[in-house]
Amino acid sequence: MKIIRFTAPADKGLGSDPLFGILENDDSIKILKGDPIYAGVNPVTNLEVNLKLADVRLLAPVIPRSKVVCIGKNYADHAAEMDSQVPTSPIIFIKPNTSVIGPNDVINWPMMSKRIDHEAELAIVIGRICKSVPAEKINDVIFGYTIANDVTARDLQKIDGQWTRAKGFDGFCPLGPWIDTEFKPASQRILARVNGEVKQSDELSNMVFKIPQIIEFVTEAMTLLPGDVILTGTPAGISAMPENASVEIEIEGLGVLKNKLSNQPK
Repeated sequence: MKIIRFTAPADKGLGSDPLFGILENDDSIKILKGDPIYAGVNPVTNLEVNLKLADVRLLAPVIPRSKVVCIGKNYADHAAEMDSQVPTSPIIFIKPNTSVIGPNDVINWPMMSKRIDHEAELAIVIGRICKSVPAEKINDVIFGYTIANDVTARDLQKIDGQWTRAKGFDGFCPLGPWIDTEFKPASQRILARVNGEVKQSDELSNMVFKIPQIIEFVTEAMTLLPGDVILTGTPAGISAMPENASVEIEIEGLGVLKNKLSNQPK
């Protein structure tokens, strides 16, 4: 099941507030009663609206009310390109929920940075309050999966020696295009394309720490809330995006997340 968050055109009579829906056959939309993470997956039954994907503006499928937890250096080749050793336990950091934007939104280039990088990542969406989740129980707390771009001001990361500012700007966490509640991470390919050129390409199976280990580790450290998101790390191939770049993050069987980078402020 693919869960989308969207706004509908005025002529559909659905108002201007964001709505949630089930995307059926990659085209038709069945509107839901409220946020399914909190209200359950309950379709509206008294509406006769023929709504198609092409009719709506997709938004980030989830806006974390708490946090985005990220896993650093979770592919061996990426650790190597960062001149680092593969970590012996997951490295975690947090992006603020204000960094989240949706499909086709513009990533605004912050004034204080000269270099903005893409980082293709699989994202886990948490469906319930959870703490100290054992690896064998992770499916009890996962609502679904989506795609993320862990956008990074690489020059600021090097200056600061830590990652909060470099990865925390507004708009530095594109998510989408939907949440897939049936996706099963295995050996699917993860890609990043910049202006059509493939920059990152790997398999999810090459993660150093797998999904069960990640959730077990993170929830030992902190409580996760419904709608929290975990980014699972990026493969090798990170690179600077040029001004006005078109960036696509694709995960086989999950979809394509598309965004543009703005021009650098002068």
